[in-house]
Amino acid sequence: MAEHTGRGRTAIVIGGGLAGMLAVAALRGHADTVTVVERDRYPAGPVFRKGVPQARHLHILLTGGQRALDRLLPGTVAALTGAGARSLYLPRDLVTRTPTGWQRRFDERRHPTLSVTRPVLDAVVREQALRAAAPATRVEVLEATEAVGLAGEARRVTGVKVRARTGERAAGPARVLTADLVVDASGRSSRTPRWYVELGREAPREETVDSGLAYATRMYRFPGGEPAIGVNIPGWPACPRGAAYVPVEDGNWLLTLSGVRGHHPPTDEAEFAAFSATVGDPYVHDLLDRAEPVSPVHGFRDTCNRRRHYGRPGAVPEGLLVLGDANCTFNPVYGQGMSVAALGALALRDTLDGAGGPGPGVAARAQRAICRAAEPAWMAAVGADRPYVRDPGATAGPAERLTTWYLDRLSARAAVDRVVGAAFRDVVCLTAPPSRLMSPRVLLRTVALPRRPGPPQPSPTVEGE
Repeated sequence: MAEHTGRGRTAIVIGGGLAGMLAVAALRGHADTVTVVERDRYPAGPVFRKGVPQARHLHILLTGGQRALDRLLPGTVAALTGAGARSLYLPRDLVTRTPTGWQRRFDERRHPTLSVTRPVLDAVVREQALRAAAPATRVEVLEATEAVGLAGEARRVTGVKVRARTGERAAGPARVLTADLVVDASGRSSRTPRWYVELGREAPREETVDSGLAYATRMYRFPGGEPAIGVNIPGWPACPRGAAYVPVEDGNWLLTLSGVRGHHPPTDEAEFAAFSATVGDPYVHDLLDRAEPVSPVHGFRDTCNRRRHYGRPGAVPEGLLVLGDANCTFNPVYGQGMSVAALGALALRDTLDGAGGPGPGVAARAQRAICRAAEPAWMAAVGADRPYVRDPGATAGPAERLTTWYLDRLSARAAVDRVVGAAFRDVVCLTAPPSRLMSPRVLLRTVALPRRPGPPQPSPTVEGE
């Protein structure tokens, strides 16, 4: 027996995390009732919960993600800052170590990166989304409830099968919540491909690129005074270990150490500190002498880039959308996932606004827009990870070798060149398409000007406009 979630136009969102709340914001005014199916119970305050396994690690919102978030939920970036999130301008306050040296600290004031712990981020966005939804849309959150299948048939999804959760497991009989639209925002663990089979559909084509990277994170404080800047030291083929040291709220800093296969960072506290001396620059290890640890070391290994091609014609039935990590997930070390979720939710809302709300074919159009929003981040993450992929039979063709050569030269040039660096940051921060890197001015400066090393250590001074 089907059970209606409400009167009028109804929607169900699977997953009550960040992507789920962004979906609620996108649906505001286009559904009379939205039911959020969340397998966990929300904590009373901004604390870590088991249902977000990556929560203890570094989270950032790039410029493109912040803009999308504030268009969906005006005032949310300010609310996050008010809750303690740190705003760091690139490359003034957050500087990257490249294989050829450190970035110069240009004072561009164009790309603020928001750094915040996941519990604070989730709590603020959830509060903003639920408040903004009323009175246009009534939102009901079913906590401790697990989605166990889709209702409907191959051509149309009509709802979600759910079970209540007791402890760590779903228990009791399944019931069906019906809806005009279902949004899967359940994250990396999405079971929609498996549920397709139950509906009599073929699962969407899946593409994966796995570098084998793992990382570990520990929280620190600096009793004698904070460092002047946050730093990012990505690994590169000659030194496949990396680090990022970035401030978050309450005077805390998160240190994340990373490495590909054979170079995974340890979670033992003493070994973790020793590992920091093996990354591509001594800056982070030297900082530990005056840092005070305030948490254990937490590891994470599920870093495979994976996208399911829901945007292809006929890949989603009527009545279904897939958003966020359930649609396309990236190696988290690049800090793109939350921004892409916001961009995807904005694409959903813009599509619904343009179509006058849900209707025949609108879900498919919205899904294509969601996939397009994820494409630049996918290209960046896959391009960075592909050199580490183990595939003995794969050989790079002339075009791929030329692209690799150009991007290597461009990233080195971006560290020291205002023009190339500005274009590079526009693309990395998801405010410009990758084609920006091939503009005549950027191309000429990248190819024709001599390759120059960056500074040997982070500069103590900032270069003005």
